Amino acid sequence: MPTATRAETSTECTPNGLCYCVQDDLKSVIATRVEEIRARISAQRQQGKAIGYLSIPISTIQGSYLPVNVKIAARTKERVEERFGPRSLWLLNTAAKEFSLPEAAKGEDYMLMWTRVLEGPDGFGRDFDFIYFAGPSDFANYFSFDGRADLEKLERFYEGLAKTDSKLAEIKKADFRNYYGLRASVAFSFGSHDEWNIARTINAKRTAKREGEDAFGIAKQIAVMFNGTSVAPGLFDASTATGNEGQCRLTKK
Repeated sequence: MPTATRAETSTECTPNGLCYCVQDDLKSVIATRVEEIRARISAQRQQGKAIGYLSIPISTIQGSYLPVNVKIAARTKERVEERFGPRSLWLLNTAAKEFSLPEAAKGEDYMLMWTRVLEGPDGFGRDFDFIYFAGPSDFANYFSFDGRADLEKLERFYEGLAKTDSKLAEIKKADFRNYYGLRASVAFSFGSHDEWNIARTINAKRTAKREGEDAFGIAKQIAVMFNGTSVAPGLFDASTATGNEGQCRLTKK
């Protein structure tokens, strides 16, 4: 049997010094997708809208299920835009199919793309007004939790979905129930950990640039929301454990 060839990888870093171990043959695709996303953002900005970035768990892991997460992301985008007004605000749904990379892409490849989108060319995150980190309430809304036997609701949801989605059988019902009932939020996502640290580095850079015609300072930091509410100021400066960032031991190119 032929053996699968291992994709060549190398370290790619962003303006704010965040580095990822990226597959070489995906770099041009990533660059193209970044420009496409920036064009989409620009079109919304030209309509006078505030621009947000949705950080939400996507991958299938430890009970989490990608097809369900994609639907929750779409619902969360709708709810946030309805809350603030769709004529005034646009939320970039990072789980949308049109922003996906080729099937061979891994978390590091995606995070290079999203870091470049978030940071922008100079690392100040000029395209964004806020970042929305999905929390338990966003998942609870999707599953219609009401505080009464919510884990049992998840068991019934799993059983119903399993009738039409054979791949769901690869995840144990108890793992599905426990993830979406007890852990579903950015707190347990590799990519979202990276995105929290990206937001922190952008805001630190903005805080430091207090003078000149292009000054930012504290008053012009990117707003950060978690679980539907604004994050306390002190947390802007707090980092979290890295997810995909900084894991590549290869020589930087």
